[in-house]
Amino acid sequence: MFMDLTLQKKVQVKRLVTAMESLPDAILQYILSHICNARDVAVCNCVSKRWRDSIVYIRTLYFPRNSFDNPLVGESPEEIVKRMVSAVVRLEELIVYSPFSPSGLASWLSLVGLSLSQLELRMDNLADIQTSLQRPSKLDCIAAARNLKSLKLWGVLMIRSPKWDVFENLRTLEIIGARLEEPALTAVLQSCPYLRRFLLLGCEGVRSISIDLPYLEQCKLDFYGLGNCSLSLTSSKIESLEVQGCSWIRVPEAQHLRNLSISNSAGRVYMVEFGNLPALEFLSMRGVQWCWDAVCKMLKLASEVKHLYMKVEFTGDFEALQPFPEVDFVDFFNSHPQLRKFDIHGAMFAALCQRNSLKHVDPGFSIPCLEEVVITVRSPLNAEQKMSTLESMLKYGKNLRTMVIKILQMKSTHSSADDFFDEICRFRYMNHRIVRIE
Repeated sequence: MFMDLTLQKKVQVKRLVTAMESLPDAILQYILSHICNARDVAVCNCVSKRWRDSIVYIRTLYFPRNSFDNPLVGESPEEIVKRMVSAVVRLEELIVYSPFSPSGLASWLSLVGLSLSQLELRMDNLADIQTSLQRPSKLDCIAAARNLKSLKLWGVLMIRSPKWDVFENLRTLEIIGARLEEPALTAVLQSCPYLRRFLLLGCEGVRSISIDLPYLEQCKLDFYGLGNCSLSLTSSKIESLEVQGCSWIRVPEAQHLRNLSISNSAGRVYMVEFGNLPALEFLSMRGVQWCWDAVCKMLKLASEVKHLYMKVEFTGDFEALQPFPEVDFVDFFNSHPQLRKFDIHGAMFAALCQRNSLKHVDPGFSIPCLEEVVITVRSPLNAEQKMSTLESMLKYGKNLRTMVIKILQMKSTHSSADDFFDEICRFRYMNHRIVRIE
């Protein structure tokens, strides 16, 4: 049976190769140009002379991590990469996850640096301080690819400023997993003045970062550590900003900002300074502790927001964790008339469920645009007020289509937890077309 399958597969491959051989040169070249994995390219080189002559028109070469697990005798991995790179007529994208040295990278880029528009490298030098101090370093060598439009680096140790000229065409810079010194990062950003998209994820070593990129539209920053970094970002074109691990954030020009996410899983968000946010559609606020002034400021600025996600557990200006103060239900929704989707967790839901929130409701009050609400409940405390708030959202949300109630880690040895859950189940039963429990 096994022999029959193997034979059948060989016959299928032979038929495919025969069919490919019958194609005109232009079509064969077009099909083979979409092959990118280095091993597949090497296999195609062995099929026939015609295939070998056509494979040189590939645009992308990708060397996975395991490309050289079984190396050929007499030729080093870096020599193989150089040979394959040099055989391509015009290489536009080079992706290397396999290990390499500065000299190897320099030799490859000396051949194809001017034609490359996208470069992705797994640097693997986070712990190799000695190598990073050598000149030229791996980072220095990237300067040879001066026409890049996109650069993506994994596992970067950047303690010295790389010797880069200005990358006139670079629009996207992504650095994932990095240990940085602030002057080195500043020098990198100065070499990329026309960036539209900047990602810095899993970053260590930076306490303060100032980004001044006039064309930047998308920015995502993720800082490891104590959550006490400070950020100042200046770009009149910024549309999307995600920040994790900062306690102080300043963005004076935010008139085009549509998506904003601020989180701090390790520290406290002390202060946020934003310009007006007239275009803001999505706001996410997450973290263990935010100063109440920062919470109020963001909610006030986000008056036109359409999707609000709140998962802040505590407030308080100092080390002591404090519960949220009361938030008036009517005032909150009147202040956010465009709100369509509301994800609300723990502390904020409890703040909206205070006894006085629903005492004096204007007869004309409504929540006009709300279509979906997701509520996470973690405690049976104040069950009566919580049920009243759920009923009010349903009553005043004239366009409400979906209400999801998530019961998360509710801990109580008292029967009140069971009673509260029974109430939620009854509520769901009475409004089963809209309400569901997770």
